[in-house]
Amino acid sequence: MWQRFRGEEWPTLRELLAPARRVARWWALVPLLFCLWPFLVFLALYPMARSARRLARRVFIVPGPRGITDEVVLRVQRIRGWLALGAALVVLLVYGTADDWDQLDDQFETRLTVTPLLVLVTAPVVVGVLFRLAGPATRPAMRAQVRPAVLMASQYLGACAAVPVLLWLAGQAQGSVQGLFLGPLFNLLVLALPIWVLMFVAFASPTVVRTAFTMDRVHPVFPPVLTGVLVWELALIGLVFGGLPPGPPAVQLAAVVGGPATVTAVAWWEVHRLRSRFGVSLRGRATAGSGR
Repeated sequence: MWQRFRGEEWPTLRELLAPARRVARWWALVPLLFCLWPFLVFLALYPMARSARRLARRVFIVPGPRGITDEVVLRVQRIRGWLALGAALVVLLVYGTADDWDQLDDQFETRLTVTPLLVLVTAPVVVGVLFRLAGPATRPAMRAQVRPAVLMASQYLGACAAVPVLLWLAGQAQGSVQGLFLGPLFNLLVLALPIWVLMFVAFASPTVVRTAFTMDRVHPVFPPVLTGVLVWELALIGLVFGGLPPGPPAVQLAAVVGGPATVTAVAWWEVHRLRSRFGVSLRGRATAGSGR
């Protein structure tokens, strides 16, 4: 069952609780449920998360063949990612203070929030540059792939904009009945919709970042070029809002520059492999799905 959490659809709440039902009867669990409030929260939030994930995967995953997939590049990217994570942990363990460890959550939340917005701003610029570099015969096929990307970006922006609007409306509804005795149940019902939309955005964000609103189908070199630009933007934002990492100046310089530099090196190595192994240059575009 746990493997289903990595598949297309999560198990239902009934399927998830089936082992517990075999161990004990529901009537025997009733007194425990009123004591274990985290479990009650789980019972309320899990169906919402399941439905939000299911709809996000339907809306933000476009069927059809993807671009060129190079397994060697993917393997190198994974190795680089694990090495970067290990290096960051070593720096924190050796030079980090309690405040540095406390900032990890803030940095993670900042990246989680900022990255989709950066993709939304940076991807059109990269596409524009690729359009300028591409040959006239390649541009019609590229232009056809831009339309679904624009539609997906509009849907994602609409969902993101709906979250603060729904939260504001929920606050207004709570304030209008403040004098009435409705209890926390009313608050839960009022907040259910904005929480669901927030889950929807959270489940959609990994696909949005990974495919850049499916603009990875515009040109095979688009993903590595976008990655090479995004990594420096994220490094600059992390430096402005998080400051320098701990350690002596040499370690700080290596931590700030080393990560983006290695990502850029891998990205341009991927561009080189696309040209040398698949015959794809900045001025030409291979057939979608070739080289898989």
